[in-house]
Amino acid sequence: MMNEWYISRNDAKPIGLTEIPVMEYGRFSADIGEMLADLRRRVVAYFAVPDPQGLKFYCLMADDTDSSVRIASHILSAPYILPSLTAGITAMHCYEREISELYGVEFTGNPWAKPLRFPFNRINPASRIDNYPFYDIKGAQLHLVNVGPVHAGIIEPGAFRFVCDGEQVLNLEIALGYQHRAVEYLISSTDNRLRQICLAESIAGDTTVGHSVAMARILENGEGDAVLNMERTIALEIRRIAMHVADTGALCTDIAYQIGQVACEALRTLVVNALQRWCGNRFGKGLIRPAGTHFPLTEEMARSILLSLEEVIRRFDIVAGDILSTPTVLARFEEVCTVTRNQAIECGAVGMAARSVGLERDSRVTHSFANDPLKEFITEPAGDLLARLRLRIREVNQSYEIIKQQISHLPPDDRRKIKNPDYLKPMTPTSLSFSLVEGWRGEICHVALTDADNRIGAYKIYDPSVHNWMMLALSLRGAQISDFPLSNKSYNLSYAGHDL
Repeated sequence: MMNEWYISRNDAKPIGLTEIPVMEYGRFSADIGEMLADLRRRVVAYFAVPDPQGLKFYCLMADDTDSSVRIASHILSAPYILPSLTAGITAMHCYEREISELYGVEFTGNPWAKPLRFPFNRINPASRIDNYPFYDIKGAQLHLVNVGPVHAGIIEPGAFRFVCDGEQVLNLEIALGYQHRAVEYLISSTDNRLRQICLAESIAGDTTVGHSVAMARILENGEGDAVLNMERTIALEIRRIAMHVADTGALCTDIAYQIGQVACEALRTLVVNALQRWCGNRFGKGLIRPAGTHFPLTEEMARSILLSLEEVIRRFDIVAGDILSTPTVLARFEEVCTVTRNQAIECGAVGMAARSVGLERDSRVTHSFANDPLKEFITEPAGDLLARLRLRIREVNQSYEIIKQQISHLPPDDRRKIKNPDYLKPMTPTSLSFSLVEGWRGEICHVALTDADNRIGAYKIYDPSVHNWMMLALSLRGAQISDFPLSNKSYNLSYAGHDL
């Protein structure tokens, strides 16, 4: 029964590996199906590690009904064959594909048993990007369009293959893995805490704060500081504002609405410059460190940030009003590249991709690490380009309110004891720690397993992009191929965050 699972919270406190139940696979898979029947539950991590008996699998299930995270494991001995969970729960595809790629596990009945990211330590080196098994459709009226992997501008490498009937897209398949950097391996292969947090900062350049907060909470061994968490929340929301404003401008670019583009670019600069004044880096590098900080948010700096953001919000509201009241703009977004709520559920969508189809998935509400969590979800039901645009606009204002709230709770300078980062704090041996953080794209999950010598034996990272790339593919079905740049920008998913 699912009540046999270990029940934890998003507090990053270490859990002894012996406390995590080891289940028989039949019981485990039945529990997964039973729990995921409730849309308020989702798997946030499912991975395998080598074990004396073969492979040991760990599964973390976030439960929004009570803000808990349930954890269980199962063991697989050779031969490595298991009935696929993906066959009945499509959202499990990314986990099973990665496990199969790394260890050669055959998940029988998996309808999409394709490579996920071509890691350097994959079990089959002959499986290469250049022989990726793209889905194919044959017909006299059909044709293929290949985009990438090298793109114009600054887009990272990824291959997009369209099957089209004239201008209409019948299917889009996305193949990634071109810049696999072995981040998880590098983190687990060093004991240097500064190096580890710098690696976390580099997972995805636009999510520097999100990934470094997730790791810092784990490295603190569950002993987080309330004031530090306030500052981290503020930094996360500044990055959310910056990215949502920037992506609003990018959407304007792709429909040649130049006024919106130029205005948003200027406003995004004001936001990232505020972060640069705080820590010396526009992306927030160097700001988040375990157990302390080199850049405390002083009263003067907080006033400066609020002054900048007040101006940004005032001007952005005007720009957003113009965008949402211009008929030619609305005609280009409304009922274009639509994804349904059921499709999002099948994909296991998280973050803004989920909220743009009406799904209430936001770990700031359900699994917050802050003292004063967000109280309500912002969702848009339509699932089209306009819904994704409107969601970004509304979340900009929401983030501004969160920042003001958190700043109002910060202690004055003369009552605060500032701690320097602690790079020597030992972790708990033979344990599992995890951290959930709502980045601007969605839910970030980090998991660390330690060995008997206090070292990180395995480190797993899940960027929201790994769940949401399928949403982009589905959004193009039935759309015009010329809509691809628009939908791509509307999600703005991370290639780097996928290729770990």
